[in-house]
Parts: sequence; C-alpha cells; structure tokens
Amino acid sequence: MTISDERLKEIENIPDSAIDTSDIPELDEHFWANAKMVKPTAKKAISIRIDEDILDWFKNQGKNYQTMINTVLRSYVEHHQK
Repeated sequence: MTISDERLKEIENIPDSAIDTSDIPELDEHFWANAKMVKPTAKKAISIRIDEDILDWFKNQGKNYQTMINTVLRSYVEHHQK
C-alpha cells in the first residue's frame, strides 16, 4: 500500500490530542520484563538478478524498497527454518 505525499502531510499536521489511542494498550511492566533488544544484523552489498516486474513493484512501494525486499526474504527464511 502506498500513501501520497499529500496524505502524509495531512497526517503529520494532526495534533497528538486528536489521535484516538484508546484501543492501544499501555506498555506495562510485564511487557518490558519480556522485551528483548534486537540489534540489526550487518548488511552486505551484493548484485542479484530479479525479474523486472518484481523489482518495479517493490520500487513502487517507496524509497526503502531494498529493505522491504530484505524483510520479505527474511520472513521466507524464518518460515522455512521451523
């Protein structure tokens, strides 16, 4: 899903007091007791051949398309390691 620059500006201009957060639970001591620090892994620049339509789709999702490709690949790997 993409979001227009115009809509992003509208969202940025909404004051915090106008945002309904009633459906978001507070982070209590239980949450923090079980929270884990996740450090980013080192990235390695590579050259990879990807179908043009696939690359175009990711690029159309936004400026962080390479990170998104990495996230999709990580999800696939984690799913298949189980």
